[in-house]
Formats: sequence, structure tokens, C-alpha cells
Amino acid sequence: MDEKYPDQGEGQEIYAERELVPLPPTGDGRVDAAVAVLSRLDGTPVDEHVAVLEEVHGQLRDILGELNDDSGQGQP
Repeated sequence: MDEKYPDQGEGQEIYAERELVPLPPTGDGRVDAAVAVLSRLDGTPVDEHVAVLEEVHGQLRDILGELNDDSGQGQP
């Protein structure tokens, strides 16, 4: 048995079912909309999760880029 990864027992699931809880609003509608896309993961085959996560990551990266661009306005 590997001590880093204890024996889970044959046939025992490693990941238990988790209850989805709604996330509190962030105060930015764009961020809330991007995070809401994560709800598509529930019931989606695992091999499709990467595409959904990349979509959300891209949206959040774009929002951060816009915030960064806005913070430089009015400065020389």
C-alpha cells in the first residue's frame, strides 16, 4: 500500500457525492455570470469538464483584463 495514497478498498468510490450549494453573489454581474457556467458541470461527462473550466477561466481572465485596463485611465 502506498502511504501517500491509502488503500480505498476494492470497488469503493474515491469521491463521495457532494451537494451543490449556491454561491453568494460577488457584486459583479459579469463574474456571477461566468461562475454560473460552472453549474453545467453537474451531470456532464468528466471528459467535457475541461472545456467548461476553460470557458469560465477565459471569461474571468477577460474581466480581470478589463479591470486592469480601467485602473490605468486618467493616469499619464
